[in-house]
Amino acid sequence: MFLDCSDQIAGNEPRLSNGVAVADVDGDGAFEVFVAGYGTANLVLKWDGKTLSDIADPVLADPSRKAVGVAAADMDGDGREEIYVLNADCGGQPDETCDRLFAGFGKRWLDLLSQSENASAANRLPGRSVAAIDREGRGRYGFVIATEEAPLRLYELSRRGRLIDTAEEAGIDLIGIGRGLLAAPLLGDRMDIVAVNEAGPNFLFRNLGDGTFEEIAGERGIADSRNAARGVAVLDAGGDGLLDLLVGNWEGPHRLYQQRAGGGFVDAANGDLSLPSRVRTVIAADFDNDGHQELFFNNFGEPNRLFAWRDDAWTEVDLGDAAEPRGTGTGAAVADLDGDGRLELIIAHGESEAQPLSFYRTLPNANHWLRVQPLTPYGAPARGALVICTARGRRQTRVVCAGSGYLCQMEPVAHFGLGSADAVERVEVRWPSGMAAIIENPPVGRVLTVPHPPE
Repeated sequence: MFLDCSDQIAGNEPRLSNGVAVADVDGDGAFEVFVAGYGTANLVLKWDGKTLSDIADPVLADPSRKAVGVAAADMDGDGREEIYVLNADCGGQPDETCDRLFAGFGKRWLDLLSQSENASAANRLPGRSVAAIDREGRGRYGFVIATEEAPLRLYELSRRGRLIDTAEEAGIDLIGIGRGLLAAPLLGDRMDIVAVNEAGPNFLFRNLGDGTFEEIAGERGIADSRNAARGVAVLDAGGDGLLDLLVGNWEGPHRLYQQRAGGGFVDAANGDLSLPSRVRTVIAADFDNDGHQELFFNNFGEPNRLFAWRDDAWTEVDLGDAAEPRGTGTGAAVADLDGDGRLELIIAHGESEAQPLSFYRTLPNANHWLRVQPLTPYGAPARGALVICTARGRRQTRVVCAGSGYLCQMEPVAHFGLGSADAVERVEVRWPSGMAAIIENPPVGRVLTVPHPPE
């Protein structure tokens, strides 16, 4: 499935890396890859046509911190995404700000959490993942933070432009040993939150429509209290239009929770798919553009695994170079960085051993594709939007990533492989605001940008 193109990363020396996020960091309309450095510099990798080169501003590089999770979203409605970097093991002085929240002003970057007016809100606790959420459908996002043995946090901007923790107000301030985070319209039009935990039950926070939440993981069947969860991803595994959850459990059975019409979830992972591994990130993506998403498990110190939908079952397929049997995987993300319509895979390594980053391309084929990028009312990526693509009468459903996997965030695009279908009947986009748009007969083999409808 994959070819190793890691030699296309300039200066790719062994390093301790963690989370990976894909966003337009420099504001030129193309995506860059933000790689969290643990005790070393964060990277911003940009594709220049031949290589991925680091263009990180010194403020973003921030080499003195121990970065773990990372996510991007537009908090203030200026059309440009802010970048939240969760740092671990900072400890120390009571006035020390551990996490970073980078905001871009032209070519200058500023850490909002270092500003005196935000000092009281800053997170000083170790944690793991970050996800963006537009809980009220306003087109302005907050960041959910998974900490360890402390309540979840939700950072938003107040009307005065100050950062505040609104987790208690929103009803998500539960304590867990947080690992993977996901925000998506899982149960309705508004964005819900899935927080999976190292020990104890997972959390499923249903959005009540007014931006507040109720926790219903046990009621819906995904609490899974006895396992040590790591990564989580959302997909429509059954092709029925209902969103499902892929959960990777550390050395425990992996889960594929398929949603039923009544709103409950049933674990549909078959024997091979459920086999325990030392998993970190999980990803659902159509790597070969055949019209079915594959399931990627990024493992730590053992081979990665890939499952494809074959003959009405999830079947393990050959990863090719991306197996990485000795890789100390920590994070991974997908994006089409070179614009060829095929997804690339970026894997970070670290924690116990410094290793270079990995960059993989998929084998060429003749399958068709369409990529859909919805925008907020302010022109930023509409993370959390639901996109439905219909080709030859078959519907595929994607969610624009707001944070998923483990420590990571994928590109803010709904990527559809179409197989042999060379035409699309329609694309439907549903925003977290509840607004929707339908595009009839869009051309394939391109990126379809969809602005938010006027209110």
